[in-house]
Amino acid sequence: MTDKQWNDLLKIVNGEKRESLPIGFIIDCPWLPKWYGINILDYFSNDELWLKANLKAIETFPDVTFLPGFWSEYGMCTEPSAFGAKCIFWKNEFPFAEKILNSPEDIHKLKLPNPETDGLLPFMLNRMMKAQPAIEITGHKIRFSVSRGPLNIASFLMGTTELMTTMMMDPEAVHKLLRIITDFLKAWHKLQWNTIPSIEGIMMLDDIVGFVGEEEFKEFGYPYLKELYDMKASVKLFHNDADCTMSIKYYPELGINLYNPGTHMTMNDMLDVTDHKMTILGNIPPRDVLAAGTPHQVKKAVKDLVKETTDHSRLMLSCGGGMPPGVSTENIRAFIEAAKAK
Repeated sequence: MTDKQWNDLLKIVNGEKRESLPIGFIIDCPWLPKWYGINILDYFSNDELWLKANLKAIETFPDVTFLPGFWSEYGMCTEPSAFGAKCIFWKNEFPFAEKILNSPEDIHKLKLPNPETDGLLPFMLNRMMKAQPAIEITGHKIRFSVSRGPLNIASFLMGTTELMTTMMMDPEAVHKLLRIITDFLKAWHKLQWNTIPSIEGIMMLDDIVGFVGEEEFKEFGYPYLKELYDMKASVKLFHNDADCTMSIKYYPELGINLYNPGTHMTMNDMLDVTDHKMTILGNIPPRDVLAAGTPHQVKKAVKDLVKETTDHSRLMLSCGGGMPPGVSTENIRAFIEAAKAK
């Protein structure tokens, strides 16, 4: 992200109106490797190809702010690997982390990982450090520390169904699990900040927040996310493209000032329920329109969103979630053209 893009983003999260509506996309392994023309395993294992793919994206679409920008990741294996999860990597499929907790009793055996040495995290951080000079030559900087959220990681360590069941049957065990994960995440974000001085923002992704009811969110989501977002970051980005209707009203209280939702609520409803205190990064349908639609359909969806949204000061145009697989260059250019249209 360039200095101009970062300064514009600061204005966006502060609710300042822009002459033209800003565009942002979250990009990572579901979209970038295939778009660039390589397989997913090469994207993960070859740092040169990882860097070239990210550079190609910023060169092809200079009008787009890519978030978090040069994301060093290994898909959903990233954080679970630090806890000892078996990580399965296929050549051209998304990786998967097998669960390590077979019962609530196993939680008591879980140890706090060290992000400096454990799992794939040292490789992530080393990739960023090695790529940093090449990134900065282009005028871009690494701006965000990034992780999945506590409930998301817990669902991989334990299994989603098992986690939900244990919330009801043994809530204290789940709190113990979330305590360990949250302490780990605080150390992981701190390490990223201390290692890369240009970082000024935090981004977390947690779709499991959208799988629980309001009371469960207040008990198992809110306090741990509050701890994690309670840091002096200028931009506090949260991604949950599952159903946000039960939890979104609490996001501004957590400190979140930029939110990437799914398509479960309209833009106006999201803005109203949060009292227009939080900028929304969204939210045309990612799969059915941005990936599967024609350029004409993409343009129409963007124009309709702009027309229907009453408060443009809290709107950053994107899709409802991260960039999905299969989005073409033509459709992204159609999106940009529609966003720039007066």
